[in-house]
Amino acid sequence: MTVDLEWDDLRIFLAVADAGSLSGAARRLKASQPTLSRRIAEMEYGLGEPLFVRKNRGITLTKTGLKLLPAAQGMAQWATEAHRSLDAKNSPVSGRVRITAAPAFALYFLAPFAETLKRKHPQITLEVLVSTERLNLSLGEADIALRKQPSDDPDLITVDEVIVPIGAYASRDYARRLPAKYDFRDIDWITWAGAHEIMSPYPELAARIPDFRPAFMSDDYSVQVAACRAGVGAMILLKTSHRLKRPGELVELKLELPASLRAPQAIICHKRMAELPKVRTVVDLLRQEFADLRKSQGAQKLRMVTPTIPRLAKDKNGSPKHSGQRHKE
Repeated sequence: MTVDLEWDDLRIFLAVADAGSLSGAARRLKASQPTLSRRIAEMEYGLGEPLFVRKNRGITLTKTGLKLLPAAQGMAQWATEAHRSLDAKNSPVSGRVRITAAPAFALYFLAPFAETLKRKHPQITLEVLVSTERLNLSLGEADIALRKQPSDDPDLITVDEVIVPIGAYASRDYARRLPAKYDFRDIDWITWAGAHEIMSPYPELAARIPDFRPAFMSDDYSVQVAACRAGVGAMILLKTSHRLKRPGELVELKLELPASLRAPQAIICHKRMAELPKVRTVVDLLRQEFADLRKSQGAQKLRMVTPTIPRLAKDKNGSPKHSGQRHKE
């Protein structure tokens, strides 16, 4: 039995193969899991061979699936090239640019960044794909990625890197209720839930607090932030103080956070996508944001180490009056 596989079918096949589960592919494609399951079953029926082996934890490719994978990936690259070709005929700095990022960076970095982009390049539409999973840039699932680690894929380039400072934040009312001297064990922590429980800061807090038990958990980052603002507890949040101010109702707690909780971030792009004017324009603005972050961090360090030089008293003629004591160098 033969079957004509359409690109839409192969796109679903690739999403399931890449995600390793129907639920992950459904989230990525913004479709229901039963719909994807039905479409995969129809493909398998038409081919007369199974494409996936269903297991308790996710799915894996069968021999037929492995044979189909390279051809499907090739079609994905051809589809991406076709879109680039159309983009090249449009205005050089217009169109949609898709950036994938983790929830924290999407909320506190990219959302405010969109205002700068809109003001300088109103013909570019920014689409932020918020995901805790890694979208595939080679398959055209996004144009730019903000990730914790630089890529070792030869087809991807790491454009810039920065370490964003972090802090523990809580509502003013919650902070007032804390004892005069508090540490990590005195805080009601808000963290990820469900399958995201292994994500930072849960492991770092569990390593520091015996029998760690969060006060509130959610698989939705915006819900966590809302709980923090409502006074449920505290969260580890980014400190992007160069331009993006922390909301006024949240205050930083006096805690020395472990180095493992630092927030490195890299701008990653596919080599071919980096040549598109609209993508290059967004990347350049992102690099400027990273430069501003580095500059603000350097200024903060300088303020911390620069000594305060005392003002010398002056005599009636306006000349400095010396006390006869020399300042130590």
